Amino acid sequence: MKSLIPFSTAQRLGVVGALLCLLNAALAAHQPWSQFRGPRGDGHTTATGLPLNWSEKKNVTWKMAIHDRGFSSPVIWGKQAWLTTATADGRKLFGVCVDKDTGKTIYDLHLFDVAEPQAITPENTYASPTPVIEKGRVFLHFGTYGTACVDTATGKVLWTRRDVNCDHEKGAGPASSPMLFGNTMIVHVDGRDVQYIIALDTATGKTVWKTPRSLDYTKFPVHHRKAYCMPMLVPRGKGQQLVSPAGRGLYAYDPKTGKELWHMRHRGWSVAPRPISGHGLIFATIDRDAPELWAIRPDGNGDITDTHIAWSEKRGMPERCSPLLVDNLLYFVNRGGIATCLEAKTGKEIWKERIKGAYSASPIYAKGRIYLFNETGMATILRPGRKFEIIATNALEPQPLLATPAVDGNAFIIRTGSHLYRIENGK
Repeated sequence: MKSLIPFSTAQRLGVVGALLCLLNAALAAHQPWSQFRGPRGDGHTTATGLPLNWSEKKNVTWKMAIHDRGFSSPVIWGKQAWLTTATADGRKLFGVCVDKDTGKTIYDLHLFDVAEPQAITPENTYASPTPVIEKGRVFLHFGTYGTACVDTATGKVLWTRRDVNCDHEKGAGPASSPMLFGNTMIVHVDGRDVQYIIALDTATGKTVWKTPRSLDYTKFPVHHRKAYCMPMLVPRGKGQQLVSPAGRGLYAYDPKTGKELWHMRHRGWSVAPRPISGHGLIFATIDRDAPELWAIRPDGNGDITDTHIAWSEKRGMPERCSPLLVDNLLYFVNRGGIATCLEAKTGKEIWKERIKGAYSASPIYAKGRIYLFNETGMATILRPGRKFEIIATNALEPQPLLATPAVDGNAFIIRTGSHLYRIENGK
């Protein structure tokens, strides 16, 4: 009988390390799509088997109708996918939960009645903010019209708040999505009348902290006080800061206390894209009418408008879509279908090309692919890099698509104006 060759300590450590890497990769691949733009809020997924090709008849596991109207993106935890919807007149607001594997409805909850909702444009809905979910609880937010925390095991409403209010402006409506930090749910409240950021206790709904925006908004036209964005956690030294775009200003707060750390003044309003960070910089879009991207050094205090902008870019920047960072390159697509690639550290333009359609959904990155979904249900898939390259294009039945898709394992959960889809290979 041949003797076994013993492993050295180094070999054993190498095997253990390899196993840990595989375990971490497996865990990362199954991170819940718990908020707008995924586990980290930056559009990245570790999935390696997302489909390259699909159509209305190809690779569709299930398709289900969603009643009424909403542009909120799906969020996922366990076997559940959650989204919100509302009647076209905004008088009834709902939370809907489906089995992510089968598409069967688990809960259809009538959460709020609204006596006199403000009028909105057809380009918005009364259910545009994306929910946020954690183990056992989902938080369904409708701007000034109400926030509900629901037990995901029973569908029971645990608490509601209807006093987190602002004037969303006639024709505008709610859109800012909440996020979670520790035991708090944090959301922007930027209206014509009041402008603040607030943290609610996830267990009770009670206010943990509330911080008014520090700029004097009485000096600005009322429509310049409105914004649609949501905050993003960004490293600051050994800790974290909450980067928070608003009308006419960009702020950073201590997420534990709500204390303002710094702010920057800008000209913009109705800001929608969520910031991202990398390479020691924050990348944030300002303004809706003339979008501009700022690369910001994150270590400032007080008013850092004149000291901490590393670079900026105006040409072809996105009005609605959040940016995507892959390695050393930033990718964008604006409403008009202009796709742009910039060097993250310098802002140098690498390429700029037109792709088909108008865009509101934010891009998603999976291994070696960038997925861009236009407003009529077509997806353009790019290969990331310094050369512009389209890998594939796919189209569903033409219908509005403004919600950013969610990723579940190696499948997309895609919301259109009328339906929810699960799309994956071999289906």
